Amino acid sequence: MHPLLIAAAEQAEATIELPFPPAAFGILAMSGFVFLLVVTFAFRSVGTRHR
Repeated sequence: MHPLLIAAAEQAEATIELPFPPAAFGILAMSGFVFLLVVTFAFRSVGTRHR
């Protein structure tokens, strides 16, 4: 590998701290999907309503 690429790769290995613990991202994603599921179920019979 080219020495310049090796030097750039070594410099780019900075650690990035997450704003939340990793489990919080899963909990947030799951709660978002549950919310979308509730919204979907709220509108499930709108197309079959009679006037």
